[in-house]
Amino acid sequence: MWFIATIVIAVCIIFTVARIFIGPGTATRLVAFDTTNTLVVAILVILALMFDQVIFVDVAIVYGVLSFIMALYIAKYIEGKKF
Repeated sequence: MWFIATIVIAVCIIFTVARIFIGPGTATRLVAFDTTNTLVVAILVILALMFDQVIFVDVAIVYGVLSFIMALYIAKYIEGKKF
């Protein structure tokens, strides 16, 4: 069951990566990149459940926080203001 969920999320990641490369604008690419990061966090949590390892959840939390900070910085850069 977990394997199927991981495959479905991996297919969604492929679609969002395609949107990153062919997106019509910078904001669309940023949203696709953030969505990809969220899906990676979901895969890490599923891996934690599959292998019964808490370290994957810790890595997912850190990755999610860093992804959020990165999205804030890129959005601020797109807006044109200094950091």
